[in-house]
Amino acid sequence: MDDEVKKELEQEQIISEENSEAQETAAEVEQDENELELKLKEAEEKAKESFDKYLRQVAEFDNYRKRTTAEKAAIYSNGVRDTVEKLLPVVDNFERAVNSAADTEDPLYTGVLMILKQLRDVLTELGVEEIPAEGEPFDPNYHNAVMHIDDETCDDNVIVEVFQKGYKLGDKVIRHSMVKVAN
Repeated sequence: MDDEVKKELEQEQIISEENSEAQETAAEVEQDENELELKLKEAEEKAKESFDKYLRQVAEFDNYRKRTTAEKAAIYSNGVRDTVEKLLPVVDNFERAVNSAADTEDPLYTGVLMILKQLRDVLTELGVEEIPAEGEPFDPNYHNAVMHIDDETCDDNVIVEVFQKGYKLGDKVIRHSMVKVAN
């Protein structure tokens, strides 16, 4: 019996050792699982931060693209406006030449008229519009009143004469119309 008890004790000891090893292994596995969970959380946080950075970069690039597109359009518009501003005295001189011609059958008159039409067509293609003035109500945003006249046949603040035509490009005034206004 002694052998049997020894065997049973040995088996119990083996089982106890196996249980303690199993418990140690289970503890190690649990510790490994905890470490893996921590690493997973850290990786998720880094991924979230990286995604946020990515979204910010995309938004910044989109804003940059929109801003540069707007700046390019403004530069183009300013360049057109500056160029047209320098051409307007030429247009004025051609209009004066056409208006002062005595012989409308003269080929020189016809040539000047054709050049004037061509200049006006170019201005129209660029988006330049003449500011309506004569007979219109006075608007200081578009007109420059250089004279006032008391005329009871006209309404108050109505433009009765245009001395120099005004032009605008889109909503921006290139040159104000110089006008005479009735009071």
